[in-house]
Amino acid sequence: MITKNCVYKIICVVFSLIVFCGATNATEKTKLVKKIKPSIVGVGLYDAMSSSTHQLRGSGFAFGDGTLIATNYHVVSEALDPQVVQYHIVFSGTGRQPKIHKAEVIAKDPVHDLAILKIRDKLPAMVLSTDDYADDGQDILMTGFPIGSILGLYPATHRGIIAALTPDVIPSVNSSQLTMTMRNRLENPFMIYQLDMIAYPGNSGSALYDAQSGEVLGILNKVFIKETKEAVLEKPSGISYAIPVRYLRALGKSKGFTVD
Repeated sequence: MITKNCVYKIICVVFSLIVFCGATNATEKTKLVKKIKPSIVGVGLYDAMSSSTHQLRGSGFAFGDGTLIATNYHVVSEALDPQVVQYHIVFSGTGRQPKIHKAEVIAKDPVHDLAILKIRDKLPAMVLSTDDYADDGQDILMTGFPIGSILGLYPATHRGIIAALTPDVIPSVNSSQLTMTMRNRLENPFMIYQLDMIAYPGNSGSALYDAQSGEVLGILNKVFIKETKEAVLEKPSGISYAIPVRYLRALGKSKGFTVD
């Protein structure tokens, strides 16, 4: 016969196990983020004639041999002005005095909004996942620079889940609002991750990685804006999108890089 005292003890044991497992998971996540941070970089532009010579345009991460940097194409798509001293740069480290690396864009994929840069120094490289799509509901983390470098370079980590695998088209209210790019994507869509995760414009190029293994699953490339671009910091939608890592692997392999 099970007494009230036995039931109480069972409840206490179960509660203790739940608390212990939660604390263990939190500790492992903390260790993982600490390990990932040295691989996270800022991607920007050096402009000798600008009032702000070192400009942070987005986020990125090291992969491959550690000299390769992944980011979004739109972060580095602006043409350099040949009339002034301009070049792409990568920021590594944390704090008010990050290390600055001169970078070269060595691969571009405008269709999938990806670019690969190369620097001379080697950074700790993140491990890319396989070409298989991640499952809906998978726990994910993302580390990058959501609001740039106003106070210095301090990478921030957000968490969420993969909400869906969806075609890369944001629906319009009516057909008159469809651009030619959107029409082409409707006819030839490729699949991207829709995320249940808060992100900001500065997160463009951030690594989206598995919350347990740390393997890169995708590259964040846009957020859904429900009002205006100016209000996105105050009222984030909580919906964002990421390019599956298979397209980064394909871009690297097309240029002969070792990305495994």
